[in-house]
Amino acid sequence: MGRLKDKIRNLLHKMGIDRAVSWGILAKLWSIVAGPVSLLFIASRFSSQLQGYYYTFYSIIAFQFLLELGLGNIIIQFASHEWSKLSLDNSGRIVGEQAALSRLQSLMRLFFRWFCITSAILTLALGVAGLFFFSKNRSENIIWVWPWLTLCILNGVIFFLIPAWSILEGCNQVLRLYSYRFVQGVFSSLALWVAILFGAKLWAAPISSAVILLCSAIFLKYKYGNFFKTLLVSKIEGPRIKWRREILPLQWRLTIEVLFGPFAYTMFVPVLFKYHGPVIAGQMGMTLSLTSILFSVASSWLNPKVPIFGMLIAEKKYKKLDALFWRTTKLVIAVAAAGALIAFFMVYILNLIKNPLAERFLPVLPNGLFLLTQVILIVSLPFSTYLRAHKKEPFLFVGVGGGVSIGLSTLILGKYFSAMGMALGYLLIHMVLVPIVIIIWYRCRKEWHKDEYSKDSLAGSCVTSGDDFILSNADMPNV
Repeated sequence: MGRLKDKIRNLLHKMGIDRAVSWGILAKLWSIVAGPVSLLFIASRFSSQLQGYYYTFYSIIAFQFLLELGLGNIIIQFASHEWSKLSLDNSGRIVGEQAALSRLQSLMRLFFRWFCITSAILTLALGVAGLFFFSKNRSENIIWVWPWLTLCILNGVIFFLIPAWSILEGCNQVLRLYSYRFVQGVFSSLALWVAILFGAKLWAAPISSAVILLCSAIFLKYKYGNFFKTLLVSKIEGPRIKWRREILPLQWRLTIEVLFGPFAYTMFVPVLFKYHGPVIAGQMGMTLSLTSILFSVASSWLNPKVPIFGMLIAEKKYKKLDALFWRTTKLVIAVAAAGALIAFFMVYILNLIKNPLAERFLPVLPNGLFLLTQVILIVSLPFSTYLRAHKKEPFLFVGVGGGVSIGLSTLILGKYFSAMGMALGYLLIHMVLVPIVIIIWYRCRKEWHKDEYSKDSLAGSCVTSGDDFILSNADMPNV
């Protein structure tokens, strides 16, 4: 029995699965189960038009990126660098180097104020925009006004909590955080199903959001109450992070990239809703839900490593960074490819046996093209994450160019060629963008780590790959 356990541990280690990744995978496995169940409930209990409204609700909510501006990722990157000198005591308070603690406190308070203001603006802006959009494209017998306004208010509060989750992730609290996300996912899914089952219709969306908020309040209060007291209440005694000198050079690049990048990805469903009606908009929403599950599962191997990337960079342990990066990248790509094949054949078989559920997805070909594009996009994810962990943003022009290209492609091809045109444009653009991302990664890595390369050259060695080097517990930064 002991040998079997050792073999299992070794296998999990080779697969890059630690406790944090295990919880992340468990949460994504729940998504794999819950996603199709949710799709089944929506397909069986909602009319085609109601399904279109449901997914368009969330497509418009996704425009919150206009105010979030990638700041959650900035918090993670800066927090991870400071956390390399900090830890938690038995009471849950932050202890360690005073300078690092004061900088972390100033970081949290800066973004706490930002999100407090922007969450109020977001709630008002989305509410008004949704009222205008749905009033211009409304269908008979669909009660949407109050469900929409309630969802906007609840989403505003969820948006306000972004810095709390980001600071926890940046401070390498991924084990508790990912276990919580699993529990939250279970309860929010159950709430959604029960609401749909009892005829809540579009009210199902705000009910699910209300359960998310309840879970969030309980977790943050009872698991990290002292943690946030240290950050938000205790007096700052030491240096502070300078927004203009440290954050702004990264933030303005991310802001421009986000304004042009994610904007394009949120246009798929609204454009189809506008030009081709709620039925095909609902099919697009269902297909995008499938691709988002694929993205979430594949990124389960990457997300827990993000704060460790930042901590290794802060300590200039570049060889260990590269070893961890390559191992993680191989696993992320393998999982994405396998997941895409499973999702494609699921939709293909539904069409083959003429199951009514097949009509709730896009047809096989455009559905397959979106899945293929998602795999190509996921390939680039570890490379961009690696560079951004340096608190730098080298993808400004790629993000802007890609966002504009995808936006124009979606508007023009979507209007005249519907979902098939969108899928082809989306694929072709990413076939150009992803190789550019990898080239940028290669050049930036070589430039930013040139001191390490010089040392290796003098010693007659080279940077190790993920297959040549395996991290032990002693190699890991202070967590």
